[in-house]
Amino acid sequence: MKNKVIIQASANSFGNTHKIINFLNSDNSFDVIDLKTKNIGSFEYDFSNANDDFLPLMEHIIKNYDTIVFATPVYWYSMSGILKYFFDRMSDLLHFKKELGRKLRGKNMAMISNSGENDLKNGFEMPFVESAKYLGMNYLGNIHTWFNGEEIATEAKDKISAFRKLI
Repeated sequence: MKNKVIIQASANSFGNTHKIINFLNSDNSFDVIDLKTKNIGSFEYDFSNANDDFLPLMEHIIKNYDTIVFATPVYWYSMSGILKYFFDRMSDLLHFKKELGRKLRGKNMAMISNSGENDLKNGFEMPFVESAKYLGMNYLGNIHTWFNGEEIATEAKDKISAFRKLI
């Protein structure tokens, strides 16, 4: 098993985010987990979603990976809804399963986003940077990628190749 994982967080398992991931993972150095295939409910203060896929998935991620890369399309100027649910559920690791959450300390986090154009707004990366800091993780950085029609833009491909070396 590889020690790096990409968490795919798109409403379309085989859309543009998938294309970006395939390009990033052209050397097959990452495992990929598609959140669309998981049953992850919203955060509940009473932890009533504790029996969905979130906690077993986090146990698997924490046990097997040192580097976690979140891959998300830009939806309405922010991360995808499925990824927002995932981030909200990190609260389970701060209250309900503290011992599991503490195991994130020292692990690495990065983020890659994509949209139809090179037009990412300032501040998009803030939830990733601040979440990594709060959880005691090392934030390795982020990049935004975009498309020319159905193809990844050439400049974006260059950014992905440089990003691969960074992480």
